[in-house]
Amino acid sequence: MYKLVYGFFYVLSLLPWRLVYIISDFVAFILEYVVKYRKEVIQKNLTIAFPEKSDQERKKIAHQFYSHFTDSILETIKLISLSDENFQKRFTSNVEVLNDLYATGQNVQIMAGHFFNWEFANWGVSKYGKYPFIAVYMPLSNPYFNKLVLSMRQRYGSIMVPATNFRAHFQKYASNGHYAMALAADQNPGNPISAYWLPFFGRMTPFVKGPEKGAKLNNTAQVLVHFYPTKRGHYHMQYEVMTTTPNNFKEGALTALYVKTLEEKIKQNPANYLWSHKRWKYEFDAEKYGKLVVES
Repeated sequence: MYKLVYGFFYVLSLLPWRLVYIISDFVAFILEYVVKYRKEVIQKNLTIAFPEKSDQERKKIAHQFYSHFTDSILETIKLISLSDENFQKRFTSNVEVLNDLYATGQNVQIMAGHFFNWEFANWGVSKYGKYPFIAVYMPLSNPYFNKLVLSMRQRYGSIMVPATNFRAHFQKYASNGHYAMALAADQNPGNPISAYWLPFFGRMTPFVKGPEKGAKLNNTAQVLVHFYPTKRGHYHMQYEVMTTTPNNFKEGALTALYVKTLEEKIKQNPANYLWSHKRWKYEFDAEKYGKLVVES
């Protein structure tokens, strides 16, 4: 069965780029105007994030979001058969920032947000970075798609660690020495009572404590990555060192720095963020969560 799934998507991946984007435009139209995929969630998120913008401006951001969303799906399929040469033409980064840290001997925690296209970003870190690259991922429920996606992501040596069994897998690789590990740190926490609460686009929002705790425990440098399309099918990734001394930050302050920087990057290119994700899933209750608030 897996061979059939792989063969089908491999054939799809051979479609020329021009046709890929014609298909993407059509699918985006269907999602936005026919299916209305997560339309209410997207509208609510954009209203919270950009109350100063007009309805028309927010509609424009939503429209561009659907385009980025479908582009990323079809571009990911293209990666199945994409040549090294073609990828090199389509991806740039200031990877020297990461590689300079490698020379110091310090491990790195790469803090990402849900920007497009994270599959290009995964390849970029593992292909051009000197660190053994660990990427934390959520396994797909379908075993055939899960195997296909993992195979694609591991092409340049990315070490894929399932979030469902993170500790056991991570310790095995971390004990071997040097590593850079990527985390999508804007995930919703499983339990808001065990999160840090911070202002994010003016609204109190819970963020997981794990990345900060891990950084302090392992004394890892914190590096934020911001990736975005420079034109269709071409991406740039910007590495930005937040700190090399995580233990100098009081509790919650390192997470606050990440949230502040993440918001700044989203504002630079609003449509490039995953607005269909329920970022404001939990309502702030001062009585319940007041002690967990971190001043940014």
